[in-house]
Amino acid sequence: MKATKKFLMAAALATGLAVSACAPTTGGETAGAAGEAGSAPESINVGIVYSESGPLAAYGAAYYQGLQAGIDYATEGTGEVNGTKLNLTYHDDGGDPDKAVNVAKDLIGKDYKILAGTVVSGIALKLAEQAEQNKVLYISGPAATDALQGINDYTFRSGRQSLQDVATAGTFVDDLKGKKVVVFGQDNAFGQGNLAAVKAVLGEQGAEVDDVLVPEDATEFTPFARQLIDAKPDLVFVAWAGATSGSMWQALSQQGAFDAAPIVTGLGDAATFGAYGPASDKISFLNHYFPGAAGNDVEKAMIESVEAEGKKADLFTPDGFVAGQMIVQAVKEGGTDVDAMVTALEGYTFEGPKGETTVRASDHALVQEMYQAKLVEQGGDWVPELIKAIPADAVAPPEAK
Repeated sequence: MKATKKFLMAAALATGLAVSACAPTTGGETAGAAGEAGSAPESINVGIVYSESGPLAAYGAAYYQGLQAGIDYATEGTGEVNGTKLNLTYHDDGGDPDKAVNVAKDLIGKDYKILAGTVVSGIALKLAEQAEQNKVLYISGPAATDALQGINDYTFRSGRQSLQDVATAGTFVDDLKGKKVVVFGQDNAFGQGNLAAVKAVLGEQGAEVDDVLVPEDATEFTPFARQLIDAKPDLVFVAWAGATSGSMWQALSQQGAFDAAPIVTGLGDAATFGAYGPASDKISFLNHYFPGAAGNDVEKAMIESVEAEGKKADLFTPDGFVAGQMIVQAVKEGGTDVDAMVTALEGYTFEGPKGETTVRASDHALVQEMYQAKLVEQGGDWVPELIKAIPADAVAPPEAK
């Protein structure tokens, strides 16, 4: 099953994307060619562009903490790869695509070979274009846009993508063939993009996909909740963001939508666990990372490292950790030769904090397991409980053409 160009365009629109350009730098040194012939370069520059500030700063913080742990783990605490020091510098994108592009241009002009990071899908797309035009390696962070998949030879990702979220949502129904899936979301690019993803993934599995899209300026959700119930769904996929989330969930609960069909949405970071109100224990959550689910030595090392800094592993901590592993692999096998770095990452299978993880060679999708979860009340607080892990191949995104 292939992801079509039409779908990828819809995914791009869902994240408000734009593009930018930068003149290419001159060719760099090949692996092991810096300094004396046959010797390893003394250092290699790696620019981390992420949201230290801005609306997604909490996500950026989790990514940063995971990255520190990942670099430490993959280099065994040395910060070096085959004698080459990883010179990581950190740059705040503030959630602003133009700011991020200016930072990237500056770093590329200073002969940075590797860029990584960003939570924001719109920024990721801009940095991907910079990577292609300037032939530098770019490893995106938590940005979930499907439009990154297969976008060019130089762009990879260290987190999951929206298609994997949607595929995980589909696992809440045993057999989707002939079942009715209704997307309940905002009538904007975000909601429409999620609708496109559901059609691309669950529709291909035999589901009939319908939608109830609510105007962005709506403040009364009762009629839309009734419309959802009247559609007689077998599964509801909710795609919602912003300040009206609490009112929306309250309306669905009051109108009995949870008695009509399973309602699935993505579980956010720990700070959001109390935001779902009375509906908290009724929602079926798809989940990108559930702390402790993998239980392998890699995850234990990540958790221990983050906790040693007084933090806790959260939703996007693994994205940073995996970025660290991928950076080390690229330099280990490719030195300072970017094309060799790309080859080193394509088809790379490794043990990550979510278990076995593979960089698919054909389109650079990161194939990884996902999770089903629920929220349960514990001592007056809502805490997540794991339902089950979904194998990586069961939720792998369709290959991009």
